[in-house]
Parts: sequence; C-alpha cells; structure tokens
Amino acid sequence: MPETAIKEKLPHWDLSNVYQGLESDDFEADLAKVTRQLDELETLIERHGIGRLEAPPTDVAATAAALEEFLTLLDDTLRVRSALISFVQSFITTDSYNKTAAKRGSELEKLGVRANSVYVRFEGWIGSLAPVLDQVCEGTGFAAEHKLALRDIVDQSKYRMETALEDLASELLISGGGIMHKLQGTVTSQLKMPIEHEGKTEELPITMIRNFSNSTDPDLRKRAFDTEMEGYEKIREPVAFALNCVKGTSITLAKHRGFDSVLHSALVYNMMDQETLDALLVAMKDSFPMFRGYFKSKSKKLGKEKLPWWDLTAPVGEVELTYSWQEASDYVVQQFGNFSDELAGFARNAFDKKWIDAEPRDGKQGGAFCMGVRTVEESRILANFDGSFDQLITLAHELGHGYHSFCQKGLPMLRRGSPMTLAETASIFCETIVFNAALESAPEEARLGILENQLVGASQVIVDIYSRFIFESEIVKRRESAELSADEFCEIMLDAQRQTYGDAIDEDHMNKYMWLWKPHYYSHGYNFYNFPYAFGLLFGLGVYAMYLKEGDAFIPRYKELLRGTGEGKVAEIAGRIGIDVRSRDFWDDSIRIVGKQVEQYVALDD
Repeated sequence: MPETAIKEKLPHWDLSNVYQGLESDDFEADLAKVTRQLDELETLIERHGIGRLEAPPTDVAATAAALEEFLTLLDDTLRVRSALISFVQSFITTDSYNKTAAKRGSELEKLGVRANSVYVRFEGWIGSLAPVLDQVCEGTGFAAEHKLALRDIVDQSKYRMETALEDLASELLISGGGIMHKLQGTVTSQLKMPIEHEGKTEELPITMIRNFSNSTDPDLRKRAFDTEMEGYEKIREPVAFALNCVKGTSITLAKHRGFDSVLHSALVYNMMDQETLDALLVAMKDSFPMFRGYFKSKSKKLGKEKLPWWDLTAPVGEVELTYSWQEASDYVVQQFGNFSDELAGFARNAFDKKWIDAEPRDGKQGGAFCMGVRTVEESRILANFDGSFDQLITLAHELGHGYHSFCQKGLPMLRRGSPMTLAETASIFCETIVFNAALESAPEEARLGILENQLVGASQVIVDIYSRFIFESEIVKRRESAELSADEFCEIMLDAQRQTYGDAIDEDHMNKYMWLWKPHYYSHGYNFYNFPYAFGLLFGLGVYAMYLKEGDAFIPRYKELLRGTGEGKVAEIAGRIGIDVRSRDFWDDSIRIVGKQVEQYVALDD
C-alpha cells in the first residue's frame, strides 16, 4: 500500500444534511412520515380497488383521478424511504459492528414488507389497466409524465404470483434467503488475519490484506493471497450456507413467478432480451485469445512462464503511480473539466462536501459503490483509497455513477435509476476520461503502468465476469436438485476460471474462493449480477467513442441518454442515440478499443 495513503487522514462521508443521527428527531420524523404514508396508500388501495382486476375499468375519468392521487403519494413515499435506507446503509457498510444501524436496518426491512405489498398491488393494477392506460394518462398531469415508466410496469407485472403469495414471500425474505447478504457481508467484513509486512506482523482486516494484491513486492502479494485463502477457509461453511439459501430462494421465486429460469428473471429485471445477451456473450468469448495475449505478455514482463492468481493485478512498469488524496481529487476534477465544467463542478462539490468515505478500516465493506440520497439530491460514495492509480480510476468511476444521478435530478422516483446494464454508462465514460488523459500526458516510462491498470480492469470485466457467469449458471442448475458444499462451489469456480483464462494462468494457483467474497452473488434480487458489468464497460466505451467522433455537440445527447435510462428497454434506450445492442458489430467495435490497448501493451515487451 503506498505510503501516501497510510500517513494521511482520509475522509469519512458526511450525511449531517440528511439526518443528524440514527436516533435523531429528524430521522424519527421521516420514519413516522413513511409509516403514515403507507397507511394512506393502503387506504387508497381499499378505496379505489387498486390491485389486479378481472377486466379493465370502464370509468376512465375516475381511474385517472385515482392514478393521479396514488402516484403523487407513492412518489414522495419512495423518495423519503430511499433516504432513510441510504442513511442507514451509510453506517452498516462502514461499520458492521454498529448495532444501532443493524437495528434500524431491520426496522426498515419490516417497513419494506408493507411497501412491497403496496407496490405489488399497484403493479398488478397497472398491468390490468394496460388496454386503457393511454386513455387514463391523458386525463392526468403527474401520471401523464409517467407514461413510459407505466408501460415498463405493465411488462413487469406479468411476472408476479397472486397478491397473497407475494405478501408471504416478502415477509419470509426478511428472515430467510433474502437476508443472507447480511451474513456474507458481516462475516467477510469482520474477518481479520495476521500478516507480515514492512518487517512486522500485524492483524489486519481482510479488505486491507486484499489491497496488497497491488503491491510492487511480489513476496507480499503471494503472502497476502495465501493469507486471504487461509482466512476464507475459516468462514467458508457459513458463507456457503448463505449462497445455498440465496440461490435456492431465487430458483423458487423465479419458478412461481412464471419465469423460464433464474437467468430469464435477470434479463427481465435488466430490461434486456436474450438476443442482446447472446451477442454480448459471443463477442466476449471470442475476445479471450486477445486477453490471453495480454496475460502472457504480463507474465513475460514479470519474469514468469504463467501468471499465478496473486500476480493478476500486480503493477507492471518502472514507475509506480501513487497519489495523495488531494492529488487524486484535484486530478479527477481537472480531467473532468476537459469534458465539461458541469462535470468538474459536480466532482469538486463531492470532494469538498465530503460525499466520499475513503478510509479502509475494520468493519468497513471492501470495494466501492455510489448511492443516491434523493431527499437532498446528492450522492454518497464508498471507496477504499490506497493511493494507487487503480483507486484514482475507481474514484472517477464512482463519481460517474453520481453524475448519472445528477443528470436525473428532479425526476419522479419511478422515472429514475437504470437497469444494471446501463448503470455503468457514466462510470465507464468518466473513468475513460481520466485514463486517456493519464496515458496521453504520461512520460514514456509510465505508459506501461497506466496501460497495465486499464487492462487489469478490462480483463476483470470481460474474462473474469464471463467466468462468474459460467459459475452462476452452473450453481443455479445444480441447486435445483440439492444444496452444494463449499468444496463444490470451489470446484465449479476453478472450472469456470480454466474455461476463461485458459493456458495463460497458472492452473495450480487460481482463486477457488472468488465466490465467497464477491457480494454480487448474495442478493436474491440481483441474480447474474455479472454480465451487466461487461455490458456496461463495452457500452460505455462505445458511447465515449461517439463523443470523440462528434465532440461537444454530443454532450447534450449524452446527458439526455443518462436522464432517460429509467424508462424503456435497453435496446430502445440505446437506439435513441443510434446504437444497436443486438448486433455483434457494436460489441466487436468496443472490444477493438481494448484490443488496441493490448497491442500497445504487448509492444512494450523487452
């Protein structure tokens, strides 16, 4: 870990403008408000007969009035409840020992059962209104603004059980498979192991030990990997139990909701069709020889025949790029400014107002994410900053997510957000801005390190993501028959890695526990949270290529794209800016951008 990150004080995020605390008067007031609003929504459901209907209503005017009233109240309820959830999550994800946060999270989950019940009835009602929905919306103001979003809800409503069963499922999820992400998150975030570094042995959180994979010291990288594997041996059984619960729950719910499979449910929730996924997966698979060329070149640069897993993210090059927190923040803002003053101003505001929690520490989740706080129209970003170039790029990436939310400022809740496939568009765009600037301005001796960082990320998102897709496909298939053991999870993961990394990786030293620490597997509502990352990388690169071709004239279209990702199918949204995501040509063109980077990298072999 670079010295700059060790010595300086890194920021924790500030949410004091949201609520004063987990038990403060303003938090309690909004909690009471949401409870009261749910009461009112339930009353409207009874008064207007909101729910799945046997036939479309004939009184269009009365239905329009009911829809307008219900949507207006639902919007504010969703907005305030979202802020409560984000606030509590800000404590849970940075301090898994915080019992008050855990208790508050449990309270919100129970409230969420009621909210889900309300939404299920609303969704069924909208599905029933499909034949007359356009007529109903014509007689409204606020509801008319939701026409596209309501059409999406019509499609989603086709995959619901009977209302009573959905209510039962919602209640059971908060005490069963639906909360297994808590078990995985708590057990992994609290795991600590002793490791020798800098001449002394120290017990560190596993998230900090994982950061040593970026060290320039090859012995430390290997020690960190071995320590990580040893630590996971201690917790593998409870985490395997969690994964069995999550996937068992997903399989059962997908079957009873009328999906063809768990993958089908993921496609529907991602607003994506099988044709698009097939085009993406084939393009990814066909790129493996290119990435194996990168891995083999990296092996050569490190003086090895094949890469062991602990060298996959090892820095390469004579110059180790490190940044203090101030240097990193200033650099990101400066490069964003080359795209637009608005983007730069957004990033500067995020740094100055402490929207970012940067310090790695015990009890804090690893990785990085961005969450919106809707009541104040802001975002909060979790990072684990270690001063590396990789973390510089991560900051740019997460700020891109925040900018995406910024572009949707003022929209009603049902029109916000994005399917996971398009959620990476702005983040990839922003990290590409910073990467290209760094590569262009870097001295010759630093270019190798910058290309290395980019290709580490791209290989993870294409090659490793494909291995995760293979892994999840196989465990879902097997879990339909019986629970899987921790050993079976390990065997399936290793087989998936062999299929994707091929002969470029040392088969004796792969990572059988990738399933254990990746949180993406542990939420029943986010199955196959793998291919959306690959979609996002390649879609983001394709959009950035359009910007390079069209220049500043593209910026308004780009912002409109980001603003509209909450409404419509993925293929439709992409088509708004002339992209055909069902075509191999688009994906191949984006992969070629990465291919040129591989060519530059390989050309730097001694």
